[in-house]
Amino acid sequence: MTDSAAEAPVTAPRRRGGRLLAVLRRIPATLSVVAVLLIAGILTGALWTPLADGPLWDVFAFGLPALQDGRWWTPITGSLLVSHPALYPVTIAGLAGVAFVEFRRGGRAALAYLVGGQLFAVLGASLLLWLGSLAPAWAWAAEQSALLDVAPEGGIFAGIAAAVGLFAAPWRSRAWLVLLVFVTTGVLLWGGLSQLEHALGVFLVLAVDRSLRVQRVSVGEQRFVAFVWLVALTAIDVITEFVPTDGPFGPSVPDGTVWDAAVNVIVIVLIANGLRRARRWAWVVAIVLAAANALVALLGLTLLITEAWSGVPLFDTSPSGDVAVGLMWGLLLIYLILVRRAFRWRRRGHLGPVPAPTVLDVVETLERDGGGTLSWMSTWEGNLYMRTTTGIVAYQRRAGAAIALGDPLGPEAGRADSAREFITAAEHAGLVPCFFSAGDATRAAVPAQWRSLVVADDTIVDLPGLAFTGKRWSDVRTSINRAGREEMTFRLTRLADEPFHIRSQLHAISEMWVGDRGLPEMRFTLGTLEEAADPHVRIALAISAHGDVDGFLSWLPIFGTGGRMRGWTLDLMRRREGGFGPVMEYLIGMSAAAFRDEGAEIMSLSGAPLAHEYPAEAATISALSDWLSDILEPVYGFQSLHRFKEKFQPRYETLSLLFRDEGDLARIGVGLTRAFLPDASLRQFAGAGLELLRGAGRD
Repeated sequence: MTDSAAEAPVTAPRRRGGRLLAVLRRIPATLSVVAVLLIAGILTGALWTPLADGPLWDVFAFGLPALQDGRWWTPITGSLLVSHPALYPVTIAGLAGVAFVEFRRGGRAALAYLVGGQLFAVLGASLLLWLGSLAPAWAWAAEQSALLDVAPEGGIFAGIAAAVGLFAAPWRSRAWLVLLVFVTTGVLLWGGLSQLEHALGVFLVLAVDRSLRVQRVSVGEQRFVAFVWLVALTAIDVITEFVPTDGPFGPSVPDGTVWDAAVNVIVIVLIANGLRRARRWAWVVAIVLAAANALVALLGLTLLITEAWSGVPLFDTSPSGDVAVGLMWGLLLIYLILVRRAFRWRRRGHLGPVPAPTVLDVVETLERDGGGTLSWMSTWEGNLYMRTTTGIVAYQRRAGAAIALGDPLGPEAGRADSAREFITAAEHAGLVPCFFSAGDATRAAVPAQWRSLVVADDTIVDLPGLAFTGKRWSDVRTSINRAGREEMTFRLTRLADEPFHIRSQLHAISEMWVGDRGLPEMRFTLGTLEEAADPHVRIALAISAHGDVDGFLSWLPIFGTGGRMRGWTLDLMRRREGGFGPVMEYLIGMSAAAFRDEGAEIMSLSGAPLAHEYPAEAATISALSDWLSDILEPVYGFQSLHRFKEKFQPRYETLSLLFRDEGDLARIGVGLTRAFLPDASLRQFAGAGLELLRGAGRD
């Protein structure tokens, strides 16, 4: 055995130990807090004896009685102690949130959340309980206002909330949901003084940190949160039917039956699944259900407040459970209203003969007659289809414009007839017709008086004989060689064929990209993982030696005539933060080699938005093109998306916007913006700095 082999088993533990020390060096404030807690526990004996059993409880514990008796120091001393020895490990573990904040933002920020959250929770709870105790018959407030407490729980929960605010999307919105449901359920159903402090610490961070923006996550994530929230509320509702509660609204007596619970679960699960699948009916039913529960809660709360202040009993059985759960339904109602665009109606106003073609007809046409590099995008959701004499035109109706995507489908000889029939049908329907990202052949097919604007260059790589040799291919060659040294694995696959843990990583990487931007995912000529799940689409994966997906691409098929696979078009490009640096060069290079070996003719890196000199009438389109260029570059981490694609030595084919005259450009510009961002609100557009006409708010 060589010396290096003998030392190998020792190297990994040493490395892990070195990383742990590096982490500990970055959280000195948190470690100091742990040390203070342990020292205080030793000095007072709380580390081995329950503090409440000794004489120090009334001296150091905080609460409304302590403040009323003039023990002003108790919010400080009580925050340094723990009531029972068994709770020390839990308390120290809870400081992990504070440690995470310190690791990411520094000790001052971490201590600000811990100390500020603790003082706010302690003093805020005392104030609320004092106000509640003024009500003559509010038993819960009278009981809790007489209690004392210790432990930095309010600060710990504030630290956890601050840590959640630093999570990457989509975990940030999901963690916020779990945390808010936890503290809200705790204080409303089983609320004691500690639960009230937990909630106050979290709500303080929610108010000042502003890291939760429900409309900044992707539409799919908005639907998922609504689904989980509704399921969680159903679970809480069922629990309260069988388990007694005792919160601010009084005790409740379980009165549910198994059959009632079963029916309730079945109905709600159907509605929740409808929300997950973006069904408008499910959103409407959920709105009605949430509003009804919230109304019952408000009525019950009004009567409970009246009873508490008047001292006259109004109930034989307290409606506390219904009130508490109903208030949480009210929060869901607010959320569903905020994300209503995720469940909006989809218009189905087709042009041309009926019945209109379906997606299956489009796929069949592509497989029979072939298509261009963008043709597969016509199969995506959001497109409508018009059947012409010789083929099919895929289009979208946006802001009074009928925007055809790419070239008409079908035999090339019938392209002029298809374009002419589409133009006639759109004009008869009162719509402005245009073709977006059309090739030179379609430009020649439209009426001679039509105008054109270059909107992008399609970058085509010819695959036969492709070899990564010479200076021009050095970047690609270097990335492949480096990936080999780092034991990177390339896999060309389909999304459905991958195991769950790989698909989960792809979703997390994609949501991370979407969640930190002020707009939902783009559509139209930019796909998502929903489109990548099509079995015709292939996924290129870069998997590290540790099994992490460092980046992935999706490739759309380019059919030739007779079902022949002519090539592939690049769509999704996603990379994991902190992963393999040149992962995109590696993925594209390896994909090109694989497609070449399969006999494909071309590989399209898709069109890069260009900043052309547009006429004044095309101001909206110019703004959209500039904005797309700006937002795509930081997404992929390139100084220039166009310059990046030049590494693969492509040839260029012009993609144009074809339209009747300059008078149509304003409406077309708004329509294109809506096509790219169908789920964005006017406020989101304004936040992104994208100037729109007033018509952008109408679909």
